[in-house]
Amino acid sequence: MTNTLPERIVIFDGVCNLCEFSVNFIYERDSKKKFTFAPAQSTQGRRLLEKYQINTDPLNTVVLVKNGQAYTRSTAALEIAAELDSPWNLLQFFSVFPQPLRDKAYDIIARNRYQWFGKKATCMVPTPEIKTRFLE
Repeated sequence: MTNTLPERIVIFDGVCNLCEFSVNFIYERDSKKKFTFAPAQSTQGRRLLEKYQINTDPLNTVVLVKNGQAYTRSTAALEIAAELDSPWNLLQFFSVFPQPLRDKAYDIIARNRYQWFGKKATCMVPTPEIKTRFLE
């Protein structure tokens, strides 16, 4: 892993269909190209999760590494939303709700994501356009 990492890295479950949808959603609404992506199953993703001591068994959260700090669960999702193009950045409004309440809702979705949205046998293969925004 290089010493110079992008300021904003989204680490996601590369075999989760909902997570793949989320990466594409962020990519399409990030006109300033602030976010870089790394599947949790990749070498870079695993190293970052280890560095920030995030349990990967099972990885049940999106992780945002922003300026050297790791965010998880609803806080990660809202930190990402805050930097998306308008009107999506208005989703940060949900920050007014207490974190335990937000995380409880997040955990319900995370726990059921494979059942509700499906799972791939292998990690996401990004399109050539989005691949330029991946760490590896």
